[in-house]
Amino acid sequence: MITESHKLEWSRQVGRHLFEFYLPFWHGPAMDLEHGGWMGWLDNDLRPDRTKPKGLIVHARILWSFSAAFQARPDPTYKTMAERAYAYLMEKFWDTRHGGAYWRVDDEGKPLEREKKCYGQAFVIYALAEFHRAFGHSTAMEKALVLFDLLENHAHDQKHGGYLEVFSEDWSDAPAGSRLSERDMAEKKSMNNHLHMLEALTNLYRIWPNPRVKFRLVGLFDLFLQRILNSRTWHLHHFFDEAWQVRSETYTFGHDIEASWLLEEAAAAIGDEARRRMVRAAALGMAACALNEGLGIDGALCYEGRDGRILDSGHECWPQAEAMVGFLNAYELDGQEKYLAAAMRTWNYTQTHLADFQKGEWFWRINSDGKPDPHLPKVSEWKGPYHVTRACLEIMKRIPTAPSKAPANFPVGGKPAKKN
Repeated sequence: MITESHKLEWSRQVGRHLFEFYLPFWHGPAMDLEHGGWMGWLDNDLRPDRTKPKGLIVHARILWSFSAAFQARPDPTYKTMAERAYAYLMEKFWDTRHGGAYWRVDDEGKPLEREKKCYGQAFVIYALAEFHRAFGHSTAMEKALVLFDLLENHAHDQKHGGYLEVFSEDWSDAPAGSRLSERDMAEKKSMNNHLHMLEALTNLYRIWPNPRVKFRLVGLFDLFLQRILNSRTWHLHHFFDEAWQVRSETYTFGHDIEASWLLEEAAAAIGDEARRRMVRAAALGMAACALNEGLGIDGALCYEGRDGRILDSGHECWPQAEAMVGFLNAYELDGQEKYLAAAMRTWNYTQTHLADFQKGEWFWRINSDGKPDPHLPKVSEWKGPYHVTRACLEIMKRIPTAPSKAPANFPVGGKPAKKN
């Protein structure tokens, strides 16, 4: 049985890990003190590769992370980092002519890819809204509203619903074959884009509870429940054509469990109790599926599957972070201890295998041989502090700590987080 004391100790460990180990990496070795912003690439030994680009996604995620962390612990360092991230985004990524943000810049901050990718704009809205929530930054809020209008005018599909993926610099149609990344299919619409539009508009609605934003959030709920989620398998389809015909066969457990709690959070944010009840049923279905099909006996979530089979048994860092929140959310929804135990087991796995207590941060991926993938970096245009920071903050929020004499270890075999 997992007692209240065990839960409190878990939350304390998570807080220590975030504030004493994890975030110091991002206001330390990950910063680019020569050219500004953050490094475009650091390998597992923290060696830089300045030929690699600096990405919009990681800089927006850094802005969100330090803004969110400041609200949990008002450390002036976090304010300084958030302001640094905001300034770099506005100076290097913001398109002053056409509006919106470029996709990539080079090591010195010069534009490399000027495309407007909806996924990237969503993260900028998400980060700007959090920056405003933390510091009351009115200009950041204004920029978030500008982006919302740009996406409404150019990216929203008035005929079939949802948002299209990629646009040229001036928001005209992108060349045929354009896609988010090399790992993505060249299709008009994707689950991933809509999942992050959902979280972005949820955060925007918190600072600007406008009926237009609520209307779009309701539309996103309906798309997830009617088009994106397979209610028979409880997996999310990944890619679609413009008319929402499914174009993919695989699913990723990390996205499934992430969506399970982001959908519930969005319904709560707008106070839609009817949809919240609908989303709760879906959230529990997705969480149960991730637990039964994707979680290994070691407590780690596998990466990819198809037709009930594991295609990729590797353990990437971000799905573990989302699994902790998703399973905790499922426990809060129906009280089954198996979900809480799963969340704690996943935490234990991260502390034993993913967290690099010698050089900081988490390894990107643990391969099937149980070792970190040597080819994947600690920092890149995709790998930043957002998933882990958010997971830690969610656990701390959902299990508020209070002074108590708690046991040092969990009944599921966990150990307190080491300190670097």
